[in-house]
Amino acid sequence: MSRLTRLLKHRLFDEADAHKALGDAALERVGARVRESETRHSGEIRVCVEAGLPLSYLWRGASARERAVAMFGKLRVWDTEANNGVLIYLLLAEHAIEIVADRGIDRHVGAQGWHHILDGMRAQFRAGHFEAGLLAAVEAVDALLVRHFALQPGQANPNELPDAPWRV
Repeated sequence: MSRLTRLLKHRLFDEADAHKALGDAALERVGARVRESETRHSGEIRVCVEAGLPLSYLWRGASARERAVAMFGKLRVWDTEANNGVLIYLLLAEHAIEIVADRGIDRHVGAQGWHHILDGMRAQFRAGHFEAGLLAAVEAVDALLVRHFALQPGQANPNELPDAPWRV
């Protein structure tokens, strides 16, 4: 895709498009699923939905992955006690999805495990099923966090990060 075409595509997508793809009720359901998930493990899951990349990213030809890594830091997903935060990032203008995981969980899952989750999300997003894709991703990340960071009976997970998805 040419630089100009990409720039126009991202500038045409705005918050109204993000709201149309994932309305308030859909985001509340995703947030509720994250909240429920975090009662079973010590990890933290953040979901970020962005309509289009900021101009500064577009000018330098930055990828969705670069933006996801930046949002991982901005949303403080790295700042968890056990280093087991996971960001699920959706860029609507490109139907791009990324997962950025902190080192605590990443050492258990690795690139292949994350790519498997991403493949399932891509199929849902291509079909326009954004909520279903995000819920499936939260389910898959939840299963990994439960496997590697399950809470013991009587143990609570202090909620270190907001559960509600971040929509930009």
